[in-house]
Amino acid sequence: MQKTLIQNKSVLSGNILRLYFIVLIGSGILYFSTCAPVILWQDSGLFVYRIWHNDLKGDLGLALAHPLYIMIGIVVKCISLGDLAWRINLLSAVFGAVTVANVFLLIRLWLGKNTPAVLAAATLAFSHTIWQFASIAEVYTLYTALLTAELIFLLQYIRTKRVGYLYLLGLCNGLAIANHMWAAIAFLCYTVFLVVLLIQKQIRLRHFAVIVALWLIGAAPYEYLIIRNIITHNFTDTIASALFGNSWQGKVLNTTLSVKLVKENLILMAYNFPTPNVIFFFAGLYGLKKLSPARSFANILLALLVLFFLFAFRYNVPDRYAFFMPFYCLACVFMGAGMHRFLQSRSRRPYIVLLLVFVFLPLPVYTFAPAIAQRLKFDLGTKRTIPHRNEYVWFLRPWNGRNVGPELFASEALESVEDNAIIIADGTTVYPLWYLQEVKGKRTDVKVLSLHGSYKSPVAFPTEDTIAEMLAQNRVYVVSPLRGYCPDYLLENYDFVKIGPIYLMLVRR
Repeated sequence: MQKTLIQNKSVLSGNILRLYFIVLIGSGILYFSTCAPVILWQDSGLFVYRIWHNDLKGDLGLALAHPLYIMIGIVVKCISLGDLAWRINLLSAVFGAVTVANVFLLIRLWLGKNTPAVLAAATLAFSHTIWQFASIAEVYTLYTALLTAELIFLLQYIRTKRVGYLYLLGLCNGLAIANHMWAAIAFLCYTVFLVVLLIQKQIRLRHFAVIVALWLIGAAPYEYLIIRNIITHNFTDTIASALFGNSWQGKVLNTTLSVKLVKENLILMAYNFPTPNVIFFFAGLYGLKKLSPARSFANILLALLVLFFLFAFRYNVPDRYAFFMPFYCLACVFMGAGMHRFLQSRSRRPYIVLLLVFVFLPLPVYTFAPAIAQRLKFDLGTKRTIPHRNEYVWFLRPWNGRNVGPELFASEALESVEDNAIIIADGTTVYPLWYLQEVKGKRTDVKVLSLHGSYKSPVAFPTEDTIAEMLAQNRVYVVSPLRGYCPDYLLENYDFVKIGPIYLMLVRR
């Protein structure tokens, strides 16, 4: 009887849809108002630059191509409304808002209660990494939007046994693969689930074939890149590139943990949920079996939670904090389940108010944390300071509505040099420079060189043999005369004098 009542509550009634759009609009306002207005550093700038060039593949390996995101960005590029970089940044805000609304809908359909669904969705909306990547150009919120949609379709299939939901699940996961190889983790879980359904004759072979076909349609942009690469390269290299990119296989398959890595990961997770509401995650874990409409749903949720956690926790790349995002989405689903159990057994009103207050605790934390961390000289692991970028604010404060630092840096750097000068930039700083030149037509006489992404520089990148000839003909500058950001043969043989935000290269006497 209880399961029947809950199943009826899983129907998408007008009231549920109204609440869904309220959550969608609320989180959309939060992310839109804090979205970066200009092109940003590093990968975010790279994505805008790739979209400007209609570059579907990139040159960092197939696993880093993210063709679905680039295709959507190319469509947005055609909309003449404001700065291109701002429009691409807004894409992340849209998908971030969809992610938050989907988490609300998933919990609401699952548990049949509005309050825990709203509280859990708000907790996710204010989590540091979700918020940060909903305000800059990145592929991650598109993936979390698709992942949470997959879970809604999975739940609805388990509730109703309508195979159409499995079709939508297959299509969404295919699209997710076309966006990010994260989706391979969920793909493995769904494949096991579908094979079990097939063996138990809960779906027919033709149903399975339709699911596979829709998955292939969704993943078509990525399949196209793989097939094209196989034609021009060998099969083994193509598969390695599709799974790991050009040079990340060791990090993707890393199985070692250092004390430093563990400590940093624990700090990162705590910073995402600086609220007592995090305890409901454990309550949700404990009550999962009792609350789940079927063992399969509980098993898939738990498997995804563990697998996404393990992937991010031992992934030893500098920006690994971003790779916890699917785990954070699932953690908030479990928080919603824990809140539901807690509110079921108590006088609700005073506790709801208290939980709502706890939801907003991250706001003062993110406001004051950068200044406190800077005063304490907390080690963020950064190796340099970039002009117009406060490292503590950049990494610790998730909103970017007033972040115009990259454009200020690029503008000052271009204005600081003579006609036809050369600037050697690294992967973090080159894209704002190229963007201002190519999109806004600023100082196009200056030659900005970089090896990042293997984009063709306006002149050949200097080697140890050709740099002397280049210096004899042009004034040459570097952004950062530091190892890792500038070729070693320049650091070893030349001196550098700061001119504006960059450094002039001089022959060492």
